[in-house]
Amino acid sequence: MSKPAFTLVAADTPEARAAAARLAALYETVPPEQAEIVVALGGDGLMLETLHGFIDRGTPIYGMNCGSVGFLMSEYREDGLPERLARAEAVTLHPLRMQADTIAGARVEALAINEVSLLREERQAAKLRICIDGVVRLEELVCDGALLATPAGSTAYNLSARGPIVPIGAPLLALTPISAFRPRRWPGALLPHKAVVVFEVLEADKRPVSATADYTEVREVARVEVREDRSVSLTLLFDPGHNLEERILMEQFQH
Repeated sequence: MSKPAFTLVAADTPEARAAAARLAALYETVPPEQAEIVVALGGDGLMLETLHGFIDRGTPIYGMNCGSVGFLMSEYREDGLPERLARAEAVTLHPLRMQADTIAGARVEALAINEVSLLREERQAAKLRICIDGVVRLEELVCDGALLATPAGSTAYNLSARGPIVPIGAPLLALTPISAFRPRRWPGALLPHKAVVVFEVLEADKRPVSATADYTEVREVARVEVREDRSVSLTLLFDPGHNLEERILMEQFQH
């Protein structure tokens, strides 16, 4: 079993930095541009940051949890790391591409691995019109916001907003309202992964709304278009038996 060349990336926390120092002393590492695998030490935030940072290279990312939640991470252990990397199972993800147009006329594009979310900026509720593949499906949603989540992101903010958990590999996206006021009982929708979703902000000057793709935020948006970008592929690595599909399944049976 060949042992892949790897590099280390650590969150800016004492625990993660100390773990990186110990692993660097135990194993030979390579510069990031020579790495076959990136080992990310931290929590889910660091994993997202690392995926974005290596998105152009397509280098597989293997995370070890040195944070709090670590849903996207494997267990932190120092022994046998090269062997774990060689045996790791891969999950391929495709991000969402957000195109946000602001009231001032600017256009911003960003990729989201978890979700694209729209949120009211001030005390008044947001008013959104939702179009899917060119058809108006919801004329007016009065709410704190709404989000569109990937399967990988369905257990993050989407789950907190009472959205559905989507099995990894399912060709679906979760469209979920955030504190909907009207229609009060609209539960959201599961959409085909090829769907093009457009959020139009109604009364945008009076009721300003921001749009966020993972951690790229755009303020005072007027229109936000979101679609899956299958030209971009991201690879996560997990220990056998503890892959993302199993984690998402287990999450649905938590009490």
